[in-house]
Formats: sequence, structure tokens, C-alpha cells
Amino acid sequence: MGAGGDRRHLPLAQRAMIVIVLIAVGLANIGQPYPHLAPLQHVPTLAILFAAPWAIRRWRLSTASVVSIGLFLLAHTLGGRYIYSYVPYDHWSRALAGQGLSDRFGWTRNQYDRLVHFLFGLLWTLPVRQALMRRHGLTPGLGLWAGFAFVGSVSAFYEIFEWLLTLVAAGDTADYYNGQQGDMWDAQKDMALAQGGSFVAILWAWWRRI
Repeated sequence: MGAGGDRRHLPLAQRAMIVIVLIAVGLANIGQPYPHLAPLQHVPTLAILFAAPWAIRRWRLSTASVVSIGLFLLAHTLGGRYIYSYVPYDHWSRALAGQGLSDRFGWTRNQYDRLVHFLFGLLWTLPVRQALMRRHGLTPGLGLWAGFAFVGSVSAFYEIFEWLLTLVAAGDTADYYNGQQGDMWDAQKDMALAQGGSFVAILWAWWRRI
């Protein structure tokens, strides 16, 4: 995924990606429609951003990997503004094309959270593989499967966290944060989509022979 480095200062493109995501988080909280839920969505992103300079140098991530993770954080930040369940993509689609995506595909729920779970697998697998190869000497093939396992593990821990939240949080807060939208199989579908995205990344790496 390109040459990385362990220089004292991050390359300009990597610093720019961090700043872009930081600005996006700020913009997402202007006129925040769900202010009581915003911290649950955006505080983890801010924690990643503040840790990023140290983590990038420690794990020797290339600019391509940093951009990949940054794109995922941008998608998550957009979802967080609307607590995922209310991302108004139908409104945007009608304004651009005259028809909502839900009307076009017959969707009965907001699908944006599904997209972001897929993007998690797609955009994190290769950066994780690169970090493990550079710091721990994994082979390219083993690194791919380690990235696949990372996506599965993080997805499972995240769904367990959501479940625990329902046990300790007020009902509405938990329901809005979880974004199940009445789907009893939401957790399983989310994990499957993340693994599907990871598998697509693996296929792409094999095809490109990287």
C-alpha cells in the first residue's frame, strides 16, 4: 500500500487526512439534531484522531493506509450526525435524481449503518495487515487473514458493547444508539457485512498481488 516511514513528523498528506476528519467531526456537531446522543458517536472518533500521530509512527502506516482509515472515519462521522438511523440519503437522492433510494430498491429501513459496517471491513483490513507485516514480520498471506480476523473480532466486540449498553442505558438511548430499527438479526447482519467487506479487500489484494 505504498512506502511508509518512521520519521519524526508525519507526511503532509497524513496530517491533512487527520485534520480533514477533525474538521468533519466539528461540522457534524453544528446544529446537531441529536445532541444528547452525539458524544456516544463522536468521542471514539476524536480519541482515534488524537492517538493517530503516535499510532501511525508506531505501526509505520503508509499514506494509503491512513487515507483508507480516514475515509472510514468520515463515513462514520456522517452517520454519527444522524445517529445512523436517520441519515437522510433519500432526501439527497430525491434532490439529485428525483427518486429516493428506498423507493428505488424497496428498502423499509435506513441502510446507512449497513454500508458503514461493510466499509469497516473493506477499509481496515489492508492497513491492519500492513501494520502487522511491518512491525511483527507477518507474511503477506498471513497478514491478510490476520486483518480478516481483526475485523471479525472488533465487529463482535462492538456488537457485545451495544448489547451491554442496552442493559445499563435508558431504553430510548440504547435503542437509538444501537440503531436496530426493529431488526432482531441486526447484529448478525452487521458482522456479516463487515466480514464481507474484509473479504472483498482480500480478493482485491490477491488480484493486485500486493
